[in-house]
Amino acid sequence: MCGRFYLDVPKDEFLTHYHLSDASILPPRRYNIAPTQDILAVRAIDGGERTASLLHWGLIPSWSKDEKPHYSMINARAETVDSKPAYRAAFKKRRCLIPVSGFYEWQPGDHYKQPYAITMKEHEGKHAVLFSLAGLWEHWESKEGKLIESCSIVVTDANDVLKPIHERMPVILDPENYNTWLDPENHDTDKLKSLLKPYPASTMTAYPVSRRMNDPSHDEADCIKPITID
Repeated sequence: MCGRFYLDVPKDEFLTHYHLSDASILPPRRYNIAPTQDILAVRAIDGGERTASLLHWGLIPSWSKDEKPHYSMINARAETVDSKPAYRAAFKKRRCLIPVSGFYEWQPGDHYKQPYAITMKEHEGKHAVLFSLAGLWEHWESKEGKLIESCSIVVTDANDVLKPIHERMPVILDPENYNTWLDPENHDTDKLKSLLKPYPASTMTAYPVSRRMNDPSHDEADCIKPITID
């Protein structure tokens, strides 16, 4: 599962990483992004040109009668994205990238769940890095014409970094696979699903953070500060 993440990068790095010309949509640096909020996504539309947009986190299928998504729709399981009715159409032609600097997961304990920040090893001792989670997006329109664009993050089995904390992790895509994933004309299911695998554990790190970040309203840089567990 992926239920929280953070994004802490300068605009110029964002533009360079995704080959974009306009980062005006880029929100302020965020350290505790939660479901039901609008989150940043990169899509390929208008002939393949990449654009950045804000999408509602919690996918609403186009055929849904209700504009309020179920909490479970924040994540789509990699194993069933091509067969589950809620995600099947989006997987076929509406795929996106979710930019992050890291994400959080909770490790069960005897008395409470301990949150961990998970990011790339190159983050250690340096500024936050930027990488991408595999996402699906959908558009929903009411009878009155209200339009909501929403998204879900694809999750897969945990790698060895995540396994001690949680059994699932978000799918992380290498930049060399961005075009393959984003191309709405790419309907090669086997190729697309081959990308939905655990990211190499050797490149990642996890460390405990304060339980203050359990509250989504606490959105400060100290959310990602490492702590020592007694």
